[in-house]
Amino acid sequence: MSDQAQTTAEGEIPEPTYKRVMLKISGEALMGDQGFGLNPPTVERIAREVKTVHDMGVEICMVIGGGNIFRGLQGSAQGMERTTADYMGMLATVMNALAMQSALEGLGVFTRVISAIPMDQVCEPYIRRRAVRHLEKKRVCIFAAGTGNPYFTTDTAATLRANEMACEAIFKGTKVDGVYDKDPVKNDDAVRYDTVSYDDVLAKRLGVMDASAIALARDNNLPIIVFSLDEPGGFRGILDGQGTYTRVGG
Repeated sequence: MSDQAQTTAEGEIPEPTYKRVMLKISGEALMGDQGFGLNPPTVERIAREVKTVHDMGVEICMVIGGGNIFRGLQGSAQGMERTTADYMGMLATVMNALAMQSALEGLGVFTRVISAIPMDQVCEPYIRRRAVRHLEKKRVCIFAAGTGNPYFTTDTAATLRANEMACEAIFKGTKVDGVYDKDPVKNDDAVRYDTVSYDDVLAKRLGVMDASAIALARDNNLPIIVFSLDEPGGFRGILDGQGTYTRVGG
């Protein structure tokens, strides 16, 4: 083998574990150390994590919650009519999606915000075939406004869109490096699962996602990878076959 051929072979980038993925993060993940709203350095840090995976050639969908701005369930609990509160929560997710789009495009990553509630002046309406085409053109697609319906969470929206986009896995970014049998922040003896079944997540109420999202993932055999969004390089590391995480599957 020539030196040039050997260098090429040694310099090859390994194939990522998945070719198309859904990244689901909470709105609270964008707050940083603040108690409310958006923290631009935190948004940019997450955008850099997304860019490192995008640079591997992975097609990326995103769904971001809205709890840092408004949470429908809390509004409902305080006496607001539930459907109105949920629609307000959906609008909060659009604000977060636009912030993430700005951060990604500042890093040179082409991005589309696609809303389940039409608002043509600021983002695209959701059309499945158009969204798939964006992914094929290596644009990051951020799906906003949930499913467009009240009574459904952004967890369910992420699972629905992941299935519609034929994603190979959902990556759920959290503050801990996987799924534990009890809260690891409050319990030093909490044990992390390497793998756990959908049924165990539901039966033991492990709090990975809400029940409807888990059931939808189970019915379509869509794995959920739970990892720490606070660990630098964690997202890319898992796609390289490394890192610490929990895989929720059949």
